[in-house]
Amino acid sequence: MTLIHALRERALKSDKPLKGIATLCIGGGEATAVAIEVPNI
Repeated sequence: MTLIHALRERALKSDKPLKGIATLCIGGGEATAVAIEVPNI
């Protein structure tokens, strides 16, 4: 939720969509990631 909150706040001051990536190491050579784009409203 921190990434989404930060992108939303920055989007208010920006004139273009903002993008971010959150990653998580699971261990044992496994991982997961999610890409998020917040449009400029």
